[in-house]
Amino acid sequence: MAEPLKRLQSAASQDQTTRDEERILRRWTPILLRTILIVASLILAIGLFMMARQAPGAYVERFHAVQAGRIYPQDPLGKMLTQAEHGDPHAIVVFGLMVLTLVPLARVAFCFLLFIRERDWTYVAFTAYVLCGLVVGVLLGRVG
Repeated sequence: MAEPLKRLQSAASQDQTTRDEERILRRWTPILLRTILIVASLILAIGLFMMARQAPGAYVERFHAVQAGRIYPQDPLGKMLTQAEHGDPHAIVVFGLMVLTLVPLARVAFCFLLFIRERDWTYVAFTAYVLCGLVVGVLLGRVG
């Protein structure tokens, strides 16, 4: 008689743990996404404000240079972050855009975790495919 009761209590405890984990995942996902979005927006606003004050025609000049065939090489990530720390408006805007890119990546990653937790293997496969595509797209965008 004690064994079925133990199994029932164990199943109830495991079910409660699963519900708690799912509730935490569903509650913290929007908070994390909003936080990333707010941080990215602030970084972009600071960069655009600094651009307007320090070099108001920089993007227009850059656009005309690209039209004329002069292409600017991409700076390495470390150099760009150093430039952003020193107040380079262009580097700050680029960094803000990179942070903004984390919003869809984080959303898909959280969905991936949720589907793994639910053991919905069809959606795990689809979400893994989308997540890989996003990561490859970000890497190719940075490299190429």
